[in-house]
Amino acid sequence: MSHLLRFPEPHTIIEPFRTRSVEPIRFSSQDDRAAWLAEAGYNPFLLRADRVTIDLLTDSGTGAMSSQQWAAMISSDESYAGATSFYKLEAAVKDIFGFKHLIPTHQGRAAERILTQSAIKPGHVIPSNTHFDTTRANIEFGQGEARDLVIAEGRQPQLLHPFKGNMDIDALRATIAEVGRERVPFIMLTITNNSGGGQPVSMANIRAVSAVAREHGIPFLLDACRFAENSWFIKTREEGYADKSTIEIAREMFSYADGCTMSAKKDGMANIGGFLCLNDDDWALHCRNLLILTEGFPTYGGMAGYDMEAIALGLYEALDENYLRYRIRSITYLTEKLAAAGVPMVQPPGGHAVYIDARAMLAHIPLTQYPAWSLVNALYLAGGVRSVEIGTVMFGQQPDGTERPATMDLVRMAFPRRVYMQSHVDYLAEVILNVHAQRDAVPGHRIVWQPPFLRHFTARLEPVG
Repeated sequence: MSHLLRFPEPHTIIEPFRTRSVEPIRFSSQDDRAAWLAEAGYNPFLLRADRVTIDLLTDSGTGAMSSQQWAAMISSDESYAGATSFYKLEAAVKDIFGFKHLIPTHQGRAAERILTQSAIKPGHVIPSNTHFDTTRANIEFGQGEARDLVIAEGRQPQLLHPFKGNMDIDALRATIAEVGRERVPFIMLTITNNSGGGQPVSMANIRAVSAVAREHGIPFLLDACRFAENSWFIKTREEGYADKSTIEIAREMFSYADGCTMSAKKDGMANIGGFLCLNDDDWALHCRNLLILTEGFPTYGGMAGYDMEAIALGLYEALDENYLRYRIRSITYLTEKLAAAGVPMVQPPGGHAVYIDARAMLAHIPLTQYPAWSLVNALYLAGGVRSVEIGTVMFGQQPDGTERPATMDLVRMAFPRRVYMQSHVDYLAEVILNVHAQRDAVPGHRIVWQPPFLRHFTARLEPVG
């Protein structure tokens, strides 16, 4: 029979997995959420997780692991030194990333801390497309300057451009000429560019940044936590890569760099873990000494053996093209649905999150009253949706204690990997559209207490008016 009938292949993109374990969601009333938000100082980071309906605060460590990962975790080796689980992770990292030295840490910011403590002195300048919050904080804690050099298109949320995460090469050259090569300990490139809307970096731009670094003898590192998603965008958007596999693209990306930091809680598909990779022997030796001082022995760092087992598999699972096609399409689906209703969005859609342009949506709120933070709180009140501000609360605080508005005020809704289904996304769209319909009534906020670093995690605010 099959040789007589030919049917068209379905075009609907479905989740490339089945669910065999479920976690209940707690529902709440708007009155409940208003009380809980006030109790948390109007800071969604301080909400209890069981008071959240749809949690899009971050995609870091919040994903679902596969049955293969769970099975590998059971057979892990928890030896203090020389655990076989470390060597499995090392083999996977060397296969995909290609760097000489692997330095395991408990998460990405620990890799950033070890990197910056080993390399940064007061007055140093570290160029990037856009540093994320923990990277910037670690640099500034070492009295360095985290300088953002994303292309002009990357600062215009609704402008269409295939690689808005690219670094401005002319600005990079000008920075090196301005401050001098001796004040630039390394150049960093974030793939994908999280703070700029999850936007990808092209292979051509990675190659160009690498060429400038080689020309001046400056180490070049990648912030690689979403390397698989960046590989997918290169495959689908950049000429000459459509027929290459995502793992081939990833290997080429890393071949242009001298090392990387990695939060394995993203494209490592694990709940905890990270690493620093380097090619330079002396630099790696210094970083390992810091690792022993603050994280642990070099063959486990800050991770248990079962964490390393999960990451060793997760790095490959993140590169699976069926998974990447589904994940990127999920982000695109919600972005298209919201944009069709007039919600101002970062365009084109990024890889791990939907970003609303809160500055455009809540134009009545002054920048000093944090429009993106205000929108985050409105979304929680309207439907129990927890998202995160990527704006002036996160990036406006300067090292000297003053404040200036961030380049953009965005609300990021980061999708945990392999967690939410189609109905969750449709519910999310309904919540956002309800807020959009009453956007003129959303109040601004002011800070009533803040810490000296990374204030968005623990600051307390209150509505204005």
